[in-house]
Amino acid sequence: MTLTHWGAFRVHTDEERIVGVEPLAHDPDPSPIGRSLEAVSRSRVIRPAVRRSWLEDGPGAATHLRGREPFVEVDWDTAISLVAAELERVRSTHGNQAIYGGSYGWSSAGRFHHAQSQIHRFLAAIGGYTRSVNTYSLAAAEVIVPHVLGHSWDDVQDMHTSWPVIAESTDVFVAFGGVPWKNSQVQYGGQGTHTLRKWMVAARQRGCRFVNVGPIRDDLLAELDAWWIPVRPNTDVALMLALMRRLVTTGRADAEFLSTHCHGWERLAGYLSGDSDGIEKSPRWAADITGLEVGDIERLADLLGSGTTMVNSAWALQRAQHGEQAYWATVALAAVIGHIGLPGGGFGLGYGATGAIGKGTPTQSLPRLGSRPNAVPNFIPVARIADCLLSPGTEFRYDGGTYRYPDLRLIYWSGGNPFHHHQDLRRLERAWQVPETIVVHEPYWTATARRADVVVPVTTALERADIGGAPIDDHLVAMQPVISPVGEARDDFDVFVALADRLGAEPHFSEGRSSGEWVRAFYERFAEHRPDAPGYEAFVSAGYLQKVAGIGDRSHLRVLFGDFRTDPLGSPLPTPSGRIELYSETIEAFDLEDCPPHPSWLEPRERLGAPTQFPLHLVSNQPRTRLHSQLDHGLTSAESKRSGREPVRIHPHDAAPRGIRSGDVVRLFNDRGSCLAGAVVDDRVMEGVVQLSTGAWWTPTDEIDCVHGNPNVLTTDAPSSGLAQGPSAHTCMVDVERFDRAVPDIDPHALPVLIRSGSEGDAGRVAGEAHEG
Repeated sequence: MTLTHWGAFRVHTDEERIVGVEPLAHDPDPSPIGRSLEAVSRSRVIRPAVRRSWLEDGPGAATHLRGREPFVEVDWDTAISLVAAELERVRSTHGNQAIYGGSYGWSSAGRFHHAQSQIHRFLAAIGGYTRSVNTYSLAAAEVIVPHVLGHSWDDVQDMHTSWPVIAESTDVFVAFGGVPWKNSQVQYGGQGTHTLRKWMVAARQRGCRFVNVGPIRDDLLAELDAWWIPVRPNTDVALMLALMRRLVTTGRADAEFLSTHCHGWERLAGYLSGDSDGIEKSPRWAADITGLEVGDIERLADLLGSGTTMVNSAWALQRAQHGEQAYWATVALAAVIGHIGLPGGGFGLGYGATGAIGKGTPTQSLPRLGSRPNAVPNFIPVARIADCLLSPGTEFRYDGGTYRYPDLRLIYWSGGNPFHHHQDLRRLERAWQVPETIVVHEPYWTATARRADVVVPVTTALERADIGGAPIDDHLVAMQPVISPVGEARDDFDVFVALADRLGAEPHFSEGRSSGEWVRAFYERFAEHRPDAPGYEAFVSAGYLQKVAGIGDRSHLRVLFGDFRTDPLGSPLPTPSGRIELYSETIEAFDLEDCPPHPSWLEPRERLGAPTQFPLHLVSNQPRTRLHSQLDHGLTSAESKRSGREPVRIHPHDAAPRGIRSGDVVRLFNDRGSCLAGAVVDDRVMEGVVQLSTGAWWTPTDEIDCVHGNPNVLTTDAPSSGLAQGPSAHTCMVDVERFDRAVPDIDPHALPVLIRSGSEGDAGRVAGEAHEG
């Protein structure tokens, strides 16, 4: 058995390689990404490797050659000595705040071998590090939601109304940005069963009306027969404001709920009417911005509240300039409708974004590797890493505070690939030349590994034992090694144990336990609260256990803010007013030009329908064939490619005047960069929009910024606002043309040039074929 973020699988081997992958028999809708576990990657890091200039001339040498010069392979003792000595140099010369602990939590589904926990625990044990806050996925939401609802973002996600309740009670489900099935196939920490399709179809069969408001028609399942409203990207807030205004003018706003459960409605109502700025937020006003017909806006407003209504917004809406406003407006629209706290009514902030949201599984505490206190107070918003490297000492605003970017000398990265997640990759590459040293733990030669100074080969989840599960999932999986570690790969934990030993912190880090002892202890800690849990050996033999008994038990089903609706005084929200904050005096006091104190329409710097140099709006959404950039070499990902490149969907009316046909290699470009992709002409993408998913491995040339189809060479590295400093990838305009020149024949998964330690010149170079052998 093994567990991935996209499901639990039994993996079959012939002792040397994987020959079959089988999902759990009771999973009703398993992810197709599971097949990709069979694929063998050509790009494994086999041995520790050091960039040649750094090895020969020391930290800071020829940083402009990162990603361009060979690596020298060294033995493990040399690698540990080099990294330990560099950590000691930086912390003793510049202080621990000069070390940035980079990581991203999607690396593995295991509870113990969780790269982010491992690196943060290690760096804290040796004196601390500069950390990041928030995520690329949700930064704007993570900051704005507590101001509006009082609860943390994570708590609100866990509290979402359960899908079985929606299936039974929701009459109208309006989805801004859709409810993408492909995203629901993934869950942070893993999931045993995939149930979103089942519950959505059940709701439709009962008579629920689904509305998909967004630029991509198939962001809702076809069997739901949804009304598709193709709104221009980044204009959802204008539409929501107009819907609120229409509900008010037609007398269908829930005045009682707004009075008893909301704070600041009068101020927001004055903005909707135009009393505060002279502009009524009418359907006519919104039609000019959104590209919709006035009649469709009025028809949608009239549908809201015709039965129990759920308003949902996808995570993508807040990954844009002023993305905070989209979620604030979502809550405000639901408040005006007045169904918050009713079974099947209210709002959702990401149904379909991951499999757990609304799944109806009770949240249970699971063991995790605890971190040590971090002695360094410095932090940066995660999406501002390039700003920090390029402008150390510069002030930045964040959630009402003013801070300064630290002067980072060493980046230590374990788990994650910033050259996938970050925007404007050429700018990030320039910033990546600033630190004196970059250390990366990686199983694969990703773009990040290729731009490191020291690359440490580490195992994948298929090569080690662990227990896997998510607190909001109903399965706990005994993850067992499927294959032996590839090459000289070691577990992250064992690497950090060796480094901690050199730096005098080993007992503090490992507590005297091996990784196997830690995994057993994790399970025993879980079993303490489950009298029916089998012993550890029996658990491993069975492969998994279900944490929640009794499918018919409905006691765990949730209604978001049901208690608050019933008794707003006895069960208040943890906001300053105890109510939903439609106007925030706290945010008003921050005095931010780009984040007003109530939901507002703020013109983005570039959008469809406004004067712009580039005519097409780029939607760079999550792929359906892999998780982020993981398993780009896998079977499901490889089969989706067009002409060997990531597919880009374009509407027939946009393709025809450009002479583009399905299968053509095309070039997407703007003033930030360019990339090649394989064209798919498809009317499920609205006119004026092109859709190119993230995750293709970044493969630049001197002429083309990515020949494989990574959209983040095109996206802008600018913050959502001074409140959250989140990414704004979806605020992006491009153009597309056929690429009739010779297509560069570059394998994104090929090995870099490697030189054996102690060898000279070309005689010491190791070909990729030799490594695979």
